[in-house]
Amino acid sequence: QVQLVESGGGSVQAGGSLRLSCAVSGRPHSNYCMGWFRQAPGKEREGVACIAKDGNTNYADSVKGRFTISRHNGNNVRLQMNSLKPEDTGIYYCAAAPGTYYLGDKLDLREALFPYWGQGTQVTVSS
Repeated sequence: QVQLVESGGGSVQAGGSLRLSCAVSGRPHSNYCMGWFRQAPGKEREGVACIAKDGNTNYADSVKGRFTISRHNGNNVRLQMNSLKPEDTGIYYCAAAPGTYYLGDKLDLREALFPYWGQGTQVTVSS
């Protein structure tokens, strides 16, 4: 059983920064991939970033150059969010996939590949 707990959400003004953390416990697959997703009010959940065990990453176009996903302390994962915009507002979820999957030459960020999810943390960016 894999448990994921997010922390680090909050409120910030546009242009500010936040760092989200995800603590992973249990027994993730040896080749698991970690991802961050978000859901804005009234919208479907979307993939933000993911990182494979070998450090390979993929980002949604909307966050490239502003967000950075990284691993730390073994299984845990962080999402550094800089130059935040009001459209980044939403609930951010940490998720884990039991393998590393590619769509073409990029890590696959499709939600269906990630069976393990945290409860989410709120991020609010005001203009």
